[in-house]
Amino acid sequence: MDLPVEEWQSHVHRRWLRLQPSVRAAFSTSALQEIVLLCSSLLQPEDEAFLQRLAEGYSVEKDPNAYLFYKEEGNKAFQKKAYKAAALLYSQGTSHARPNTQEMSLCFANRSAAFFYQAQYETCLEDIGRAQMHGYPERLQPKLMLRKAECLMALGRRQEAALAICDLEQNMAAQQAGKGTPHLQDLQRRLRHLKTRGQEDKGPAEACPTGPPPASKEVHLEAENEQIPNATSSVSLCSDPSRGRYLIATEDILPGELLVKEEAFVSVLNPGETLWLRPGPEARRDGRAAPGDLHCHRCLKPAVATVPCQGCSYAKYCSQQCMQLAWERYHRRECSLGGTLLTLGVFCHVALRTVLLAGFQLVDKLVKTLQGAVNSEAVSVPEGQPPMEKLDAQPDLGERDQRRRLSGTPLPGCDRDGRYQSSYSAVFHLLPHTEKHSPEHKFLCGLSIVALCKKLGEAYWPSPLWGQVPSELEAALTTEWSPGPGIWAVAMLRHVLQLHCNAQGVTALQEVESEGDLVTEHRQARLATGFFPVISLLNHSCSPNTSLAFRGSVGTVQASRLIARGQEILHCYGPHECRMDVATRQQKLRSQYFFDCCCQACQDEEARRANTTPKQGGFRCPTCQAALQGDDALCCSSGSCTAEVSRPHLVGRLQDLQQRVEVALELLRGDKTVRAIQLLLGCRQEAESFLTSEHMLMGEIEDHLAQAYASLDLVP
Repeated sequence: MDLPVEEWQSHVHRRWLRLQPSVRAAFSTSALQEIVLLCSSLLQPEDEAFLQRLAEGYSVEKDPNAYLFYKEEGNKAFQKKAYKAAALLYSQGTSHARPNTQEMSLCFANRSAAFFYQAQYETCLEDIGRAQMHGYPERLQPKLMLRKAECLMALGRRQEAALAICDLEQNMAAQQAGKGTPHLQDLQRRLRHLKTRGQEDKGPAEACPTGPPPASKEVHLEAENEQIPNATSSVSLCSDPSRGRYLIATEDILPGELLVKEEAFVSVLNPGETLWLRPGPEARRDGRAAPGDLHCHRCLKPAVATVPCQGCSYAKYCSQQCMQLAWERYHRRECSLGGTLLTLGVFCHVALRTVLLAGFQLVDKLVKTLQGAVNSEAVSVPEGQPPMEKLDAQPDLGERDQRRRLSGTPLPGCDRDGRYQSSYSAVFHLLPHTEKHSPEHKFLCGLSIVALCKKLGEAYWPSPLWGQVPSELEAALTTEWSPGPGIWAVAMLRHVLQLHCNAQGVTALQEVESEGDLVTEHRQARLATGFFPVISLLNHSCSPNTSLAFRGSVGTVQASRLIARGQEILHCYGPHECRMDVATRQQKLRSQYFFDCCCQACQDEEARRANTTPKQGGFRCPTCQAALQGDDALCCSSGSCTAEVSRPHLVGRLQDLQQRVEVALELLRGDKTVRAIQLLLGCRQEAESFLTSEHMLMGEIEDHLAQAYASLDLVP
């Protein structure tokens, strides 16, 4: 999901194998701008045509047939009184209806009825307003106006309800409702009942549920840091060659104390496996909810009554305001590229949105500065370097920063006054580790970005959505694109490579469907991917002293235990000591984040392993599950068990199991993740029947399972 779809990766892989050895070698040593120019020369018309065919399979154009499908399915759910499901289906219908049409107004009106029967009266009123704004048919207005009056009465807003009733009576009189159909006669009966109820009920309004349960209380920083916006005053920013940039406590921090509260500089919703795994029209007619159906595409907050983009069927928002802000800041450039962005993956989408938010002038300035002079300290200090916890040290806080200010060399991402801004400059200075990525991976990313930039350059001319006056982006593409990719592509490639180490997965608690709806289960699932410049300052520990949570696009870091003055503020990047052994954790951190972890948890576990004699053989007794011991004939280590097993027999089982694990890994590499998980779960069950928990293969199976679940954005 982060990277392009499997078909594009396979296509680029075949292109890579056909390259001359000298060309492939160039990707090992070339700088970003050289990679972009090289990929520009290698991009062929057949590559662009292939990408276009893939993008058409993930088309986000509005589809009248999909609108009819979702409307009819919504009506079926409504008739079964499955109002929550009906509302979701109507929402998907609005995404495919054209704005200011009867189709759009009918979907909003139907959805308002679904919310009415869920007693979500405020949301119902909003949808009534939307239905009327999009041209709800005049002959059906009385039904909508009565629903509005009923909502206002239920909310205790009697004066507004009386005005709505008056408007309804005038409308019905104009349509000669008394001589109308039984349907209109039924409306009259309901109206009389509502008026009687309004006259009888003169007391305080009855409290009625009007929407989802209230969210948990929002937390705020006690005192904001002058050096690091979005952080508390009890932390300080430092840097040294062994750890890069990092945060330390300037005073004792108690458990539960809020340390960082930061809104993402940029975030992009993950498309979800429904759309991702099923390209083509059938994916657009799937009633299952993906993350984009339940959350705002701008602020990421839960949205039960989404407002669709007027130009595409994919983007949805929690309000008209969010839709307008997204359109002005980035979506008007992304809208016509929706299928291409889904094909090229979330990382490419985040990279594009990052530069759109930054603006071409700032991107141009920073890229040219980077090309002119590479900061020697930034090269030698990899972002995310493992921490060296200073449990007893109590340094003179701020002394290093003072020396740095006097020398006139601020930390990367800081301004001349040493202030670290949660801004594009901070994002730009997150290191891409260009030299550590494989040459083929850089070719994949570079070719994808160059192809996207070409699509971007072609998109604005024929599109009526861009307006009449050339934007910064249009001017940039006009002047920088010819004769080859320019500043825009270099910056986007940098961001794609940065995301490998610095992407923050935004998680949310999501319901898991259960048969019969008797039990509602929840799980933490990855909702979106984004850049959080301040949170990215935290180094990793396999036993962190903080916890990270999200509320929409806002991330919060809180102390999970006492952090003494002078200690480093530490976060877990994924491999935690409670879930994986030290070897597995270090392998994962080395492969994804390019560093060898030497946190305190790893040091302690390695010391325990060095001082402990491993259990001989690593095999488990089939009778009592105790460890087996011996040479060729293995006996149970439990004195009360007389079981005896042949070592060659167990070694044969072990070899068969290792082959099955290898098959699962091949499936995982081929993006056949679901099949890989099924096979790995069987391997784990088999391993538990004859291997001790300390056996290395047990850890490998758990690691591969964690990797597989992560690729599906699940938290096992």
